Amino acid sequence: MEFFGVDLLDVWRGRLSLRRVGVLIKSLMRKPGRSAFLMAVDERAEWDETTYLLARSSDALELSNYLFLSANLSDEDRNQIDPPEPITRPGATEPEQKAPVPEDEFATGSELTDFFGRMNSL
Repeated sequence: MEFFGVDLLDVWRGRLSLRRVGVLIKSLMRKPGRSAFLMAVDERAEWDETTYLLARSSDALELSNYLFLSANLSDEDRNQIDPPEPITRPGATEPEQKAPVPEDEFATGSELTDFFGRMNSL
């Protein structure tokens, strides 16, 4: 009703077909800007394209400042600054935590001797 001036009750009154409702919904999905329907279907539609570009520019500027500072600070001061966190976008999933990498286990001297002894016998 908001964009097209169509009353959905006309479906039940016989003045509006289901096919026409489907066409209207598909055109709502392609409509630029924000709509209540699109925001209900996809959380990413809460921001328009300009807001996404501003967030990306802000993230890039913060990272640029961080890299400049870390290149021009002493080792002691460099460890005191934290890398910037990117702006959280709507609908974005949290980055998964990486599993801790197990520490390397080195072979003992006897294991190496056995290994190379078997390699020589081939």
